[in-house]
Amino acid sequence: MSDSPILARDELARAAPGRDAAVVIGVFDGVHRGHRYLIGRMVERARQEGLAAIVVTFHPHPRLVVHPQATLTYLCGLEERIELLRALGVDSVAILSFTSELAQLSAREFAALLVDELRLKLLVIGTDFALGRNREGDTQTLTAIGRELGFAVEVVPLLAVASEKVGSSAVRLALARGDMETVASLLGRPFSLRGPVVPGAERGKSLGFPTANIAFGFDRALPVFGVYVTRAYLSGQGVRPAVTNIGLRPTFPGSGEDRPTVETHILDFQGELHGQELRIELLHRLRGEMRFSSADALRAQIEKDVAAARAYLS
Repeated sequence: MSDSPILARDELARAAPGRDAAVVIGVFDGVHRGHRYLIGRMVERARQEGLAAIVVTFHPHPRLVVHPQATLTYLCGLEERIELLRALGVDSVAILSFTSELAQLSAREFAALLVDELRLKLLVIGTDFALGRNREGDTQTLTAIGRELGFAVEVVPLLAVASEKVGSSAVRLALARGDMETVASLLGRPFSLRGPVVPGAERGKSLGFPTANIAFGFDRALPVFGVYVTRAYLSGQGVRPAVTNIGLRPTFPGSGEDRPTVETHILDFQGELHGQELRIELLHRLRGEMRFSSADALRAQIEKDVAAARAYLS
């Protein structure tokens, strides 16, 4: 296959465990329960057949390459996605750079890449999976390709809760409502944000409620603006209860901030966090974003938010 993307070959070769493999393919943004169900089945079958268990994932999201005008935010960052995937007991995670060249491969050409570089023997897919140019490689097509190239295809039914497919779209809809309990149910864990703590305007400190401002990428999915009960994970200091505001801080207009901020007040904590990485889990939405007539009114509301967070966490 001289026309295959050299980059994809190199990336697959780096992930190859050197023995016959079972493979599952997808973006796996969020690594939600549906993803984990599929990958768990692949790992189980790999162990039964004496195969290596390999996840092949893409970055950036194929939709952004095939439809450049599309906008899309990620449910978790690439580093976190890889960590979550590796925690599922797989032998290797291959991250393929999704390019326009890769998008033009036929289903057979892509499958041949996996056979050449990963020694593919078992491909595990969901019922709605499709691979290759114009999504031509559906389950029937891939099964035929497998017979030709020497690998089996196993189709796993989609995971559903209350007759609804567990998928990234359902997670995004729940995020847009601020329904963090449903988000956690779909993900199988609380939704989290993480990043380095960066200097802020220190308005919280002046109000008596110092906050840690978490830097995050423009392409990161956020829940609807508001105030959330959270848990904060501090390096070397364990887990702390916290309250987090996500939004544009409408009480202080004209500050030049035109993108959302994530500000976390860690309860009963005193210390310097600038430069440290902070991870927060968003557990429950207390209220929407509000504009207050004065700093005193805002301070009074923050006191109520902190009390409500303590009550929720207790």
